[in-house]
Amino acid sequence: MFDRVDYKTLNSRQKEIFNFQKIAATLADYGFNCIKLADDWLGADFLAYNVRDTKTLKVQLKSRITIQKKYVGKDISMAFPHKGIWYLIAHDTLVEKIGEHTDWLKSESWQTANGYSSVAINPDLLASLDENKLGPVYGTVLETD
Repeated sequence: MFDRVDYKTLNSRQKEIFNFQKIAATLADYGFNCIKLADDWLGADFLAYNVRDTKTLKVQLKSRITIQKKYVGKDISMAFPHKGIWYLIAHDTLVEKIGEHTDWLKSESWQTANGYSSVAINPDLLASLDENKLGPVYGTVLETD
């Protein structure tokens, strides 16, 4: 009954729930209570509210660093793991940092498909994300395509 699950064997919906549980555990260390949404309400996969604050974060959960034009100006935060560490950052701030440290905003993917994601993060961009580190992914590190 208590055999660990192999992430690779999960279907996409199960992976999303698995990943939500992982980020919720990390956010709990910062006093956040996370509520999984049944649908992408206003672009969010889940809401995170802090016990010490009145601000509620609308969070889009990804398996890797991702930006999408549909989130611009929507007050969405992006949560993603990279090399076993969770990051949480406002989407529009992430777009700005990506513009400063990469050429992703000039890519065909961003220009025509309205989004960009990558499993690799260059050292300059990664250094700029230092303030957005939350902490380690609990348990097995997530696979990122």
